[in-house]
Amino acid sequence: MDIFLDKTADNALVAKVLTFKSGKVALSRKYRRSAVGEDLVRFESLFIALCALPILPGLAAQLDTDLIRRSIFGTAAIEGNPLSEERVGEILAEPPGGLRERAEQEIINLGKAYEQFATPPADKTKQPFLVSEQFIRELNRVITADIAHENHSPGQYRNTKVAVGNADHGGTYVPPKILADIQPLMTAFVDWVNSEEVLREGVLVRAALAHYHLGLIHPFGDGNGRTARLLEAVILNQEGYRYVPVIMSNYYYKSIDEYFFAFREAEKSVEYDITAFLAFFARILMSSLLDVQERIHFYIRLFALRDFYRHSLEVRDVTRRQYDLLQILLPNLGKEFTLKDLHLDPQFAPLYRQVSVKTARRDLERMVNRTLLIRGEKGYRLNPFALG
Repeated sequence: MDIFLDKTADNALVAKVLTFKSGKVALSRKYRRSAVGEDLVRFESLFIALCALPILPGLAAQLDTDLIRRSIFGTAAIEGNPLSEERVGEILAEPPGGLRERAEQEIINLGKAYEQFATPPADKTKQPFLVSEQFIRELNRVITADIAHENHSPGQYRNTKVAVGNADHGGTYVPPKILADIQPLMTAFVDWVNSEEVLREGVLVRAALAHYHLGLIHPFGDGNGRTARLLEAVILNQEGYRYVPVIMSNYYYKSIDEYFFAFREAEKSVEYDITAFLAFFARILMSSLLDVQERIHFYIRLFALRDFYRHSLEVRDVTRRQYDLLQILLPNLGKEFTLKDLHLDPQFAPLYRQVSVKTARRDLERMVNRTLLIRGEKGYRLNPFALG
């Protein structure tokens, strides 16, 4: 199957593959730079600042775990998985083994896929990730393993017709229908996404192009969206963009209507202009970065507060009991508690079992006066800005 460049496109921005049943299928890097460039430059600047934030290895691992859990929940929910984020976390923490229903097996598979393919590279050298058909097929194989599907074999290209989307999300898209079209398209896609022209677009744009076009070809009977989003994360991750790539699926889910509409608008463009998808990608990128930044700031604040409480104990601004209470509250920074909770809640009861209600109330008032606690609508909570 021959691939030819559309000479009518500026600088050959559109490559077309002639197929048997689907006509010419375009691989496009045609988009309005002005609509995307500013957001990408802003992202790069903020990411550099994010990398400068101090975070200990233990907290980095905790952050990785939290973000991956949220991403797995998001990428599965986009495809209709009904499990809550809390249940997703429970499944990921459970030991392997046993028969699972489809929804749970999807989560287990995604956990394996993220662990196998989306962990930060040991080698700090940043280099482009060269995509291969074998890698894409392996992604899909892991993602869809042990899940019964009438028209899908894990890691194998389909030879049946599928339809994507619905009237509520910009209409239905019918991707290439047969294996004889999908196979050359995938070969062309891999060559194209690894080409010098696409590499020169930069890793951010290249990752989005890989995501969009793999979704466009839709080569598998099942797991196409999950495979495309994970491929995007792998490309970004391999070039040093830690944390942000794995949380992006959560934001695709939060903006699911925009996600589908951006894909359909790009797919329906008669000029093969994919600005709609790339502009949406840039917004998701920024939202994900700001989320990670906020979480790292939160961890830094926890460390600072812990040291501040220790200092307050040393200078006797708080008693040992009050200090211990602050330490118990610290991991749940925004959670409110009441005076009664000090005697009834198992977290606090050991501290206040032998203490009168009057003394407990005095403890709380003292910590409010020292701005360590804040009075809320129903009780008290830690003041996260006790240091300003």
